[in-house]
Amino acid sequence: METLALILAGGRGSRLDILSEKRVKPAVPFAGKYRIVDFTLSNCTNSGVYNIAILTQYLPLSLNEHISKGKPWDLDRRDASVVLLQPHKQWYAGTADAVLQNINYIKRLNPEYTLILSGDHIYKMDYRDMIQTHKDSGSDLTIAVQPVPIDEAHRYGILSADKSGKITKFSEKPQEPESNLASMGIYVFNTDVLLEAIQDVKDDNLDFGKHIIPHLLKSAHLQTYVFEDYWRDVGTYDSYLEANLELTNTIDKIQLDLYDRDWKFYTRSEEMPAVKIGSKAAISQALISNGSIIAGNIQKCVLSPGVVIHPGATVINSVILNDTEVLPGSYIENAIIDKNCIIGPNAKIGHGEDYSLNKDKPELLTKGINVIGSKVIVPEGTVIERHCRIFSSAVIKEKVIKSGSTLQ
Repeated sequence: METLALILAGGRGSRLDILSEKRVKPAVPFAGKYRIVDFTLSNCTNSGVYNIAILTQYLPLSLNEHISKGKPWDLDRRDASVVLLQPHKQWYAGTADAVLQNINYIKRLNPEYTLILSGDHIYKMDYRDMIQTHKDSGSDLTIAVQPVPIDEAHRYGILSADKSGKITKFSEKPQEPESNLASMGIYVFNTDVLLEAIQDVKDDNLDFGKHIIPHLLKSAHLQTYVFEDYWRDVGTYDSYLEANLELTNTIDKIQLDLYDRDWKFYTRSEEMPAVKIGSKAAISQALISNGSIIAGNIQKCVLSPGVVIHPGATVINSVILNDTEVLPGSYIENAIIDKNCIIGPNAKIGHGEDYSLNKDKPELLTKGINVIGSKVIVPEGTVIERHCRIFSSAVIKEKVIKSGSTLQ
């Protein structure tokens, strides 16, 4: 076997808070009909990488059900395999520790190259180009990097490289970055180098950025693979909403083309009828998924399968997940609403000029967004102001939910 892909999909995604309350981050819906992990899986199959192991951990059930035998990604064929690996000794303590705990699986397959991927980023990449760069450079490890604004570089692992692309320095989230080349967390290893490194470095929280890369930089050849196309980490409410809504732009402004027939993104789809648009519906800039019924007003929104918008309801700048129903007269703006919710008649979500930050988690909501968990019923006439977190277990009794509130 030439290449084995390991997809790291065990992270809780704590900054997604309510959205990862009952599912792992890679299983969070995105762009209407997809899950976040679909983009990495589709990149693999489109790149001809058919041997894949997915390292799961936190709340793996929904991810396991979604991937199953991998049929939507053509991974159920004879020359392909997709395996879900869970911790069997203790919970993964770091990205490299997750690989270390599955070292026997890698040894058994004995690939020449091991491709390490994250299951929670949105992007389109042909991994064959990166693997070829790795071969041509004769490197032991090749790291995909993307130039970022220098004032944001402190948020990433930052690399410096010479004119040939050989890495000369690496700093994990430096306060004063010397470069703007940010690691994307995508690696091609010579497998023997990977196995030796994860066994040699001793740390309870073994991590690629903190431990393995600095260790190898002392003696091995590390190479950059510069990737300047679309790549998003949708790990916060703000970035999740923004990345979804970007997809509603006109074709000439969309950076991630979901309609490219030469590079399809695959997913496990529910069998549902076609979208139905009512005679009084008003729709502009929207992604509307199968099984939805739209009779109200939609502006710059992403709707997952089975969403129903009744006559007289208005939804603006929002992401509404599967099978949620918005009843007549309701007004929703700047919201993320999870599955199977009922928004009662004449309710208002995203109301008023009070932008007080969330009292419990002020760092999670900064742009006026409200987030509502699955199966929440918002009673008739309820007003939800700004920066509110309403968990799936919440029962709403107040008529006005003040800005910055959390209901659990």
